[in-house]
Amino acid sequence: MKPVIAALTILFFLAVFSCQSPGTGGPGQAAPDSTYTLSGKIDGVDTGWAYLRHRQLEGSTIDSARIEKGMFVFTGRAPEPEFCNFGILEKGDKEFHFGFFLQNGKLELTANTDSLSDAHVRFSGSPTEDEFQRFQKSQEPIDSADRAINDLYVAAKSKRDQRRMDSLIKVFQLLDLRQKQSVKDFAKANPSSYVTAFEVYSNFSYNADAAELDSLYHGMDSGVRASYFGRKVKEVVSGAKATAIGQPAPEFAQNAADGKPIALSSFKGKITLVDFWASWCGPCRAENPNVVKAYHRFHPKGFAILGVSLDEKREDWEAAIKKDKLPWTQVSDLKGWQNSAAQLYGVRGIPMNFLLDKEGRIIAKGLRGEDLEQKLATVVR
Repeated sequence: MKPVIAALTILFFLAVFSCQSPGTGGPGQAAPDSTYTLSGKIDGVDTGWAYLRHRQLEGSTIDSARIEKGMFVFTGRAPEPEFCNFGILEKGDKEFHFGFFLQNGKLELTANTDSLSDAHVRFSGSPTEDEFQRFQKSQEPIDSADRAINDLYVAAKSKRDQRRMDSLIKVFQLLDLRQKQSVKDFAKANPSSYVTAFEVYSNFSYNADAAELDSLYHGMDSGVRASYFGRKVKEVVSGAKATAIGQPAPEFAQNAADGKPIALSSFKGKITLVDFWASWCGPCRAENPNVVKAYHRFHPKGFAILGVSLDEKREDWEAAIKKDKLPWTQVSDLKGWQNSAAQLYGVRGIPMNFLLDKEGRIIAKGLRGEDLEQKLATVVR
């Protein structure tokens, strides 16, 4: 369900209402004799190419293997269970359909071109993947509810029924809490599992509560904390602490579309919303009307917004500003997820925002829908 991190990530709430950053970085060194052999068969494909995308390696490394009579083989080393994406070259387009935990040993994957993106893929030989699938199966009631609410949300959106949309967002938030509790329960029962680190990172990275996430991190065994996803959790904890309520907002400066540098400190003296978004982020674009409404209501009273775009193409960024009629100051370094301000604020998903008081201290964050106007009504006078 999740659009960026991996095909099978279960961040249902973020999947519908935010765009999330892919992880980067590299694992430790593999032992010389640590190897895997992944053999497979794709029914319906006689020849072509199969691909493994190693998202945990620097640069998101891609391996390829030729498909002959539907068969393929990958070999390599995995220093730890690694969440990869598998795909095939089909009709000239390379697409990654299936996410799974790769680890050393003899692994087998069988599927067909019609089922490559769903649970009909059969994968064996990875105990970590087996554990991951058991957890996924336990979440099916939540996933089913999520899909039903999503259908209702799409219908409400088509009718421009903002009240209904806001109400459904509240339901998603309740589902999110239920999902997070199930992850907490799993983490407590499985402190030595790589799946624990994966699920904690996947479900608690967006608008993270520093104390809650730090507790989950220290509940993991030392080996899991040192794993790729364990390290990613630690990074999120650090970022969440730096942007906790009451902390001074980290200073940054980036260029506006005209090339003029704009510093956050220039907004001191005003209640300011630092709003992270991007033209390519559907949930951000869906949220923009709420932000525009809040801006027009409170700007005459001294409210300001500094938009920070995670775009890479200037023309897309500027076109979205014009189309969504965003009248406030906008900046970007056009580096996408590597945007320096987003990195500084530990932003792992967008839309994401931070509300600052007149002295530049963070007083709220992650305000969406009606919550933004309700909060502004208490602080803008």
